[in-house]
Amino acid sequence: MENEAAMQEFMSYLITERGYSKKTKEAYQRDLDDFCDFLKDSGEPLLMAVDHLDVRVYLAFLNDRKYSRNTISRKIASLRSFYQYHLRHEKIMENPFSYVHLKKKQARLPRFFYEKEIEVLFESVEGTEPLDQRNRALLEVLYGSGLRVSECANLSLSVIDFDNSVMLIHGKGNKDRYVPLGSYAADAIQAFVCDGRKRLMDHFDKKHDYLFINHRGEQITPTGIEYVLNQIIKKSSLTNDIHPHMLRHTFATHLLNNGADLRTVQELLGHANLSTTQIYTHVTKESLQKSYRSFHPRA
Repeated sequence: MENEAAMQEFMSYLITERGYSKKTKEAYQRDLDDFCDFLKDSGEPLLMAVDHLDVRVYLAFLNDRKYSRNTISRKIASLRSFYQYHLRHEKIMENPFSYVHLKKKQARLPRFFYEKEIEVLFESVEGTEPLDQRNRALLEVLYGSGLRVSECANLSLSVIDFDNSVMLIHGKGNKDRYVPLGSYAADAIQAFVCDGRKRLMDHFDKKHDYLFINHRGEQITPTGIEYVLNQIIKKSSLTNDIHPHMLRHTFATHLLNNGADLRTVQELLGHANLSTTQIYTHVTKESLQKSYRSFHPRA
């Protein structure tokens, strides 16, 4: 009961004060549950009685189980936050995870599409059927505005301002931001809303404000969007695997490669910290070759 009360208090804090999403809260819950299971097996069942020795044994346990560095880092970060919360509220004397710092793995460059590949993707979503229109609008919004897949799935008609070419996005951590609505995306959305979406909604007698819907007229899910993008890739001549986040990576990469400043891209992506956006400061091979040919005397 003591463990449950401590965890419940921390979970309430994550939702009410930090504004974390349900999905993020569930990730913290899993990490805490796993740690509780470890403590029971090791003979010290109480979360609030954990000391530095328990932490070292837990790290050894995670390494023995061959968890990846990223997974271990996430678990440690979750537990450090849990104990830091209770330290601030004077429930414990010190945070047993405060001195655990794993060496960061070198960040991999994000995967993205080149501009010619994006053109091939758009060529594969031509059509007049309702789902063809939806797929075109979906691709235009993901690439044209850099939305997270969850933001795209929750996009409603009421937040789209066609007159001013912007969308009000309710993003990660309950933070709102305006993102631009490009002319291609606006045209694709209006074509879908006035024709294909209306046909599907009327056929299945659905009434809601969500823009993107599945074949039954219901709000599409993030998993549904991933499925749609996989079908688009199969229909195209591209051999890449695709993930919705690749279009977000592509959005940021193409902006920076064409001269946008980092702060602007940070705002558009909805990143809280500039350091998160800096992963996109790589340049494509195409840009490197162009600069080389333009500036090197022996090119």
